[in-house]
Amino acid sequence: MTDINRGALRVAVLEGGISDERDISFDSGHAVAKALRGVGYESVDELDPADDEFLGALANGNYDVAFIALHGRGGEDGMIQSILEYFGIPYTGSDVIASACAADKTVSKALYVRAGIPVARDIVLHDDDDVCIADIVDVVGEECFVKPAVNGSSFGVTLVHNEDELPDALELVFEHDSKALIEERLVGTEITVGVFGSPAQALPIVEILPQEGSEFYGLDVKYIDPSLVHRIPAEISKEDYVRAQELAVQAHEALGCTGFSRSDFIVCDRGPVILETNTIPGMTETSLFPDEARHVGLSLGDVADELIRIALAKAEG
Repeated sequence: MTDINRGALRVAVLEGGISDERDISFDSGHAVAKALRGVGYESVDELDPADDEFLGALANGNYDVAFIALHGRGGEDGMIQSILEYFGIPYTGSDVIASACAADKTVSKALYVRAGIPVARDIVLHDDDDVCIADIVDVVGEECFVKPAVNGSSFGVTLVHNEDELPDALELVFEHDSKALIEERLVGTEITVGVFGSPAQALPIVEILPQEGSEFYGLDVKYIDPSLVHRIPAEISKEDYVRAQELAVQAHEALGCTGFSRSDFIVCDRGPVILETNTIPGMTETSLFPDEARHVGLSLGDVADELIRIALAKAEG
């Protein structure tokens, strides 16, 4: 474990940003900053990359490390990581390449397949493609999810029940991204598996409980009381539980992630099938990753502190 003097370190918590998840990122950043102060970090500044003065503040702040609490575009896609590397500031989480690969669902799925991780059938469309609804249905079926290839927190996602709903779903998705991922709808138990530390280890699995009036884990349920939505440990078979934890670590490693990640799965008749990996999971009081960590006795302060230690050790190495 890297020996650090918390009181002497200058930490920049990066929050806000330019993505659809800006407001959520502020919640994560505030929670992380509070947690870091609570475990002995005395110099913690909260910076928003969308501010006009951000680059000057970053360059002149004499920061020892940056804690990235940004979600989505500009935060999880390698952009902010590139800026921090240019300034020579160590940062938490995954590097530029791993972040970029995980952020694009089509790229990450290719890496999952290469690593032998089960995935859903899909088709990829760009906003200037000629669209044939019949071809989409032939590949993924009538019931499917239409998602932005690069985005998070379910922004722009539609559950399509029949082919008549596809045109509107595509119109919406292209408001959020120029590339769309259309996946078959898998029916089963939705779970998420956090991976933490160095070496990487899987955390307890969270089962996402169905909510009345909501057909999937979308924006309307992601940020309500976690006791209403999260069940830990997930009530799935022992075989599927162990397999999902193994696959989450494999996904973390296949993408080249560092420090932490969180992978989402559907446990169906094929066993656990991966949906996506988040390289900067939400860190709010209602977020999944902190909830998993609490079940192994780790506070948010413990998690944030260890991520900083990993970042500093990586920079030294």
